[in-house]
Amino acid sequence: MTATPGEIHLVVAPLDAGLRLDAFLALRWPGCSRSQAAEWIRQDIIRVDGYPRKPSHHVHPGEIVTGILPAPMDAQLTPEVIPLTILYEDRDLIVVNKPPGLVVHPAAGHACGTLVNGLLHHCPDLVGIGGERRPGIVHRLDKDTSGVMVVAKNNQAHQGLSQSFKDRRIQKIYLAIVMGCPDQAGGTIDLPVGRHPMDRKKMSVNSPRGRIAVTNWQVREQFPGAALLALELKTGRTHQIRVHCQSMGHPIVGDPIYGSKRGLQHLDRAHSEVYAVLKQAQRQMLHAARLGFVHPVSGQFMTFEAALPQDMALLIEALRGLGGVSCEHR
Repeated sequence: MTATPGEIHLVVAPLDAGLRLDAFLALRWPGCSRSQAAEWIRQDIIRVDGYPRKPSHHVHPGEIVTGILPAPMDAQLTPEVIPLTILYEDRDLIVVNKPPGLVVHPAAGHACGTLVNGLLHHCPDLVGIGGERRPGIVHRLDKDTSGVMVVAKNNQAHQGLSQSFKDRRIQKIYLAIVMGCPDQAGGTIDLPVGRHPMDRKKMSVNSPRGRIAVTNWQVREQFPGAALLALELKTGRTHQIRVHCQSMGHPIVGDPIYGSKRGLQHLDRAHSEVYAVLKQAQRQMLHAARLGFVHPVSGQFMTFEAALPQDMALLIEALRGLGGVSCEHR
């Protein structure tokens, strides 16, 4: 049974007090499962008293839960022959190197051709693990971000990995090419991340309801007008690295949402060769280079690394070849 689409307007009754928001919605809305409710809450489709909340929010009497549920998507996931770069696989999980441009799981506008569709062809038993639309998925990367991802192949692995991500016991190291060169060799960005106060499609460090977000960063290489950073995520907020890099004045090269056109225009005037190289980026130059976690069944700590995709490696080589303009710490 699927949830009935339409406009939701539910008032929390005294008997519902203390329920998690996802459980409340599943209880009060026909055909709505708890996992489906949680997904809608995370997508900001469901609000409480007009404000976005987490699925774990405990409802209070008198609160008003509202939203407009979309028409249900076809729950049938089609296995597709999609080339996968598999870094590791056993009976419990699979680790892949996701290429840039590949959407992780089906959603509005991407009903097929996703990583999940390819995984279902490779591992048919994934169906039913972790939800209909994203079986086995315990974390995600943006469409245009490449790199290491782990996928659960059974419910025990799914629960264990999900808990590790929730408890922040996952090592996540990214590489990013950013505009300009930071004044220091490294540091920590500790700024909350939440929905942009004016643009709901963006995230911001100035959100009135931002959640704690911490990113450690270190300069790996310096180029004329750009730098290669290694970034370690201590939390896992949506667009966290992209927003944090923007917040310190060094947005990721090629980022269509948080990038800096003004910065590129400045380079066009000051360093035309650098501008010519950086403007070739067709996506955000962000790569999940390393992922470390405790195996949810064996208990062994495992680390996996993914080589840079070709476009990012070529951009770095082009920057290395420019020479003549140094970018020194002040």
